[in-house]
Amino acid sequence: PCDGAAQGPSPGGAEDEEEEDGAGEGRAWTPQEKLLHEARLKAKAKRRLRRPSSREAPPEGAQPGPEPGSPKGRGHDRRSRTGKGRGLPKKGGAGGKGVWGAPGLVYGYQEPDARDPNYDEAAQGDTVFATVVPELEEGELQSTVQPMVLEYFEHGDTGEVVELLRGLNLGSKKPAVPSLAVALALEGKASHRELTSRLLSDLVGRVVTPEDIACAFDKVLRDLPDLILDTPEAPQV
Repeated sequence: PCDGAAQGPSPGGAEDEEEEDGAGEGRAWTPQEKLLHEARLKAKAKRRLRRPSSREAPPEGAQPGPEPGSPKGRGHDRRSRTGKGRGLPKKGGAGGKGVWGAPGLVYGYQEPDARDPNYDEAAQGDTVFATVVPELEEGELQSTVQPMVLEYFEHGDTGEVVELLRGLNLGSKKPAVPSLAVALALEGKASHRELTSRLLSDLVGRVVTPEDIACAFDKVLRDLPDLILDTPEAPQV
């Protein structure tokens, strides 16, 4: 029979385990003691694995950080993903959304843009509005001036015709107005020719020049063969 000290584990701790480890080297182990000793060694190894060291243990109240290989750990990493950069900010900190530019950078004067949301029209000085009327084309001139002349044959007011013609951008086509009026007068009555003569006299210096009148009659003479088809007595008139 074994003595009582060798029958069961003592409530000592790690020191008793070391003593029993050293004491059991000089004698034979019973099957029960051998199983008990192996169980105590396994429990001791598990306690060593679960026990954190003082260097690895995080301070109290601190949250554990992300793992080194996790995506969260790389979120604020300034190092280049390709391994070629030095970890510095792009463009020296002068680029990116909402950044004014590098320190010491001076911008030149830029013209204000009306499409800019911060554009202030009142700060740009006095605004002048001008109405731009495009120059009449050849087809538009005849369709616009001919009704004016025909209506003038009804009321006989040269002032109204002058104001209507001033509202048009005749440009280089001013001689076409007297020539059109003469062509319409040749097709009408003697009273229409008298009204046309008065209209041409009032237009000079206000809408057309004497040179425009001369060019207009030259055009009428060139178009005389065509005018004879509608008005055979056009050369005498």
